[in-house]
Amino acid sequence: MSTFPTRRLGKNGPLVSAIGLGAMGIGAYYGKIDETAAHNALTYAADRGITLWDTSDMYGESEAILGKWFAKTGRRSEIFLATKWGAMDFSQTDPAKQHQANSKPAYIRERVKASLAALQTDYIDLYYQHRVDAEVPIEIVLETLRPYVESGTIRWLGLSECNVDTLKRARAVKGLGEKVVAVQMEFSPFELEIEKNGFAKAAEEAGVAVVCYSPLARGLVSGRFRSPDDFDQDDIRRWLPRFSAENFPKNLEAVDKIKAIADKHNATPSQVTLAWILASHDNFIPIPGTRNAERLAENSRGAELKLSPTDVKEIRDLLESADVGGGRYPDGVPLPTGECIPLSEWKGE
Repeated sequence: MSTFPTRRLGKNGPLVSAIGLGAMGIGAYYGKIDETAAHNALTYAADRGITLWDTSDMYGESEAILGKWFAKTGRRSEIFLATKWGAMDFSQTDPAKQHQANSKPAYIRERVKASLAALQTDYIDLYYQHRVDAEVPIEIVLETLRPYVESGTIRWLGLSECNVDTLKRARAVKGLGEKVVAVQMEFSPFELEIEKNGFAKAAEEAGVAVVCYSPLARGLVSGRFRSPDDFDQDDIRRWLPRFSAENFPKNLEAVDKIKAIADKHNATPSQVTLAWILASHDNFIPIPGTRNAERLAENSRGAELKLSPTDVKEIRDLLESADVGGGRYPDGVPLPTGECIPLSEWKGE
């Protein structure tokens, strides 16, 4: 295995690859699934030293595809494997009712069992609550996971799309809070909200890593896509505002300015963006998603590209002045609040 830059996952957490692999697209959402190509990408990632892999029980066939790779290669011990539960409620038989958070204790136990089976492993390195369940105190969530942590079935804990209060409450749980070493949040040149609202600073003060999902803005930063027509009919990006016919050209103006900086480094916009994220925050770890070994090869150089302070500031100034078109999700789709009820209001399942 090659030497690849590493970062610590939280102040007192384990060392992981400085850039990880987001495995959502391996199993869902971005057009046709190609299991052979996915396995080739996974092998490339492991060989290159990109060993922080991130999936979820809601990413279609992603967990199962990773599980088959582990079974075929016998390389499970080389990978720091993160998965997630709770953004969807698969206990609902009606698909229309599945799109809601569920972190009730019985459901958590069910999902741990399901993920272990799909991934063909007997332990999970990092287990995230994918979305905060407003009706279940975070203290109850962690206590439900305590037996798995104590047995070694789950090594570390994380939260995704939480708020500062929920993070602080999780970190305060006696004997478990120190195991909460990561928060997964969207962060990219087109999504800087966690810097503006104070969350990034709070995570740093708490000694928690910020694992940045969609760091390349779902491929927008790459510049390879110039129109909604570049996507398959079943690609989720056809549904997202930043890729609409109205907003796409406006957002590409910023992408082309990033490319001009990248050209100076004989690099791609994706590589410069990943390098910029790493240079901007010591506790940030981007996990660009791909199912393509060629894209992995490109992205991996972002961890090795060194930007000067002038470059970092130039990109920052560019992004601060950019006129971003479109939000994260379509109008009418609420953003997660990351809030949950106080422990005093919990009345059990």
